[in-house]
Amino acid sequence: MIVHIPALLNAQQLADMGGRLKQAAWDDGRVTAGHQSAQVKHNLQLPQGSETARDLGARIVRALEHHDLFISAALPRHVYPPLFNRYETRMGFGAHVDNAVRQVPGTHHRLRIDVSATLFLNSPADYDGGELIIEDSFGTHAVKLEAGSMVVYPASSVHRVATVTRGVRLAAFFWVQSLVADDADRRVLYELDGAIRQLTSTGADAASLLRLTACYHNLLRRWAQM
Repeated sequence: MIVHIPALLNAQQLADMGGRLKQAAWDDGRVTAGHQSAQVKHNLQLPQGSETARDLGARIVRALEHHDLFISAALPRHVYPPLFNRYETRMGFGAHVDNAVRQVPGTHHRLRIDVSATLFLNSPADYDGGELIIEDSFGTHAVKLEAGSMVVYPASSVHRVATVTRGVRLAAFFWVQSLVADDADRRVLYELDGAIRQLTSTGADAASLLRLTACYHNLLRRWAQM
């Protein structure tokens, strides 16, 4: 399931992040890549332990905590601390699959990676190319969103970043261990939650809404892994 999440960050937040990232020192992006990914990864990445990465990442996590659409789509149990990348002209990231398990830096805590997320931090007018290209059972999807908007998708998907041919592409990316590991189960819950919200907004029959809400929570109770 691929879900676009608009306007996670507002213009002021983006301007502040952009200023911080413009002054930051960037490392070779292969530092956090697995063996297979490192062979096709060509970008720059903010050092994971830097003050800028920690501060900006914490701001993103706070925004996620209050975003209903993200919560509905990802059903997050744990969010891996966000990372930041930069693609300059002629940089890209070939086809790969994200690691199934990641250890949170500085801890003994490991996350099962169920959901991947990319948050676009600058305008698509700033660069050519740089689309996030995701393959799933419904085909191939090219994603290039407005600054502040985000896409979440199954971490099991084969995906890549098209080569940037002009300008600079800035993004944050992170992973989620979901309460519901299976993507198909998450899709059912996401669609059911969306239907409940839509029916609630139209003043639908309260007794029917209660029955649908009970179905949602009973399915979540069955599938959730705590």
